Amino acid sequence: MPYFDAASSAPLHPVARQALQASLDEGWADPARLYREGRRAALLLDAAREAAAEAVGCRPDELVFTPSGTHAVHAGVAGVLAGRRRVGRHVAVSAVEHSSVLHAAASGGDVTEVPVDRFGAVSPESYGEVLRTDTALACLQSANHEVGTEQPVAGVAGVCRDRGVPLLVDAAQSLGWGPVEGGWSVLTASAHKWGGPAGVGLLAVRKGVRFAPQGPADERESGRAPGFQNIPAVVAAAASLRAVRTEAAAEDARLRALVDLVRARVPELVPDVEVVGDPLRRLPHLVTFSCLYVDGEALVHALDLADFSVNSGSSCTSSTLTPSHVLRAMGVLSEGNVRVSLPPGTPAAEVERFLEVLPGAVAGVRERLGAPVTVTGPGGTPPLVVDTLVVDALGRRCPIPVIELAKVIADVPVGGTVTVLADDEAARLDIPAWCAMRGQEYVGKEPADHGAAYVVRRVS
Repeated sequence: MPYFDAASSAPLHPVARQALQASLDEGWADPARLYREGRRAALLLDAAREAAAEAVGCRPDELVFTPSGTHAVHAGVAGVLAGRRRVGRHVAVSAVEHSSVLHAAASGGDVTEVPVDRFGAVSPESYGEVLRTDTALACLQSANHEVGTEQPVAGVAGVCRDRGVPLLVDAAQSLGWGPVEGGWSVLTASAHKWGGPAGVGLLAVRKGVRFAPQGPADERESGRAPGFQNIPAVVAAAASLRAVRTEAAAEDARLRALVDLVRARVPELVPDVEVVGDPLRRLPHLVTFSCLYVDGEALVHALDLADFSVNSGSSCTSSTLTPSHVLRAMGVLSEGNVRVSLPPGTPAAEVERFLEVLPGAVAGVRERLGAPVTVTGPGGTPPLVVDTLVVDALGRRCPIPVIELAKVIADVPVGGTVTVLADDEAARLDIPAWCAMRGQEYVGKEPADHGAAYVVRRVS
């Protein structure tokens, strides 16, 4: 069964499996002890730290292993904020950061979100505009986890350096493809994103950065990750990182070509689709596209039945039932999106078969939801036209409000309006996105007795 969700967790790399099995026999003892078993474990830990530091581009004594990537983010944010508490508690983050960064920043300081463009990218100038005299920390991911857009880390790092603000980079999605360029101050990553075992994170803090580890003091990992190290997992993580870096150039070119194929063919094969994210400055293995009139969860299930494992950022697939904050910040359709992230070694034939299966899967979901196929009335005759219409979609989750809008837009003349009453949070994103995709004018949102009234003017 083709697995196309490497951005969530990559399959365990063969080198990681071998290193894990070998170190189970050698790395079980306490590396802080002086007897031979302890010394053997310490040698394995030191070698893993040196290998990981080389891949990150830092000194070994600047890097510690944590129980997860999320733990690394939380420890990194909290440590810098505590170390720079005399400066202030203000944190600047991009609007598309991973939730772990947003949660950590919100729990520790006064947060300002830096806006992104429609591709999901920030600009260095936008960071410069939000930095303040009390800014203790800035955070920026190296590449986005939902749409693959690479961020201008070097440019933002330069702006932060000129203002004396440390920059924390979440490199979870990109570290397996190469080091992060630019003068970052703190870097975090997670091993299971590049084919290492789950439960291993990296936290690198440059010398000279004011950093105060939080929580009870501990003698292990410079006090930044308390507890007994999982040495076999750490060794496997470092070994797999070195392995995927060796393969990165060849796999980058091969997977980039396959993703380019998906980006080009999906809009040709499936009507009413928008491919999102930067087409050039992006991760090589990841592509996301949004389908109008589609429920993301239903499409994920349909593709699963066709033996393809993909992911979606639609609100219907999340536990919170709120639209993806990444897609919301970008201003693109939040429902009916599919993220394809190819693990290394994905055969081209599997991508070709995915493109064969996708149109039928989308059409099936649209048919079950009653999505419009044509804008003409019954029997092909023009519909009855009125100047304005009101669609009551209260109590119905997206994409139903958008589907109902699409069904009646031709019932008003050019210049006429359709008002959609909806109380689903996703409608705030999806109705404007539908207008942009279909060439109609989004007039705006008006208050209503229940939910909100979204007004759309017919342009064509």
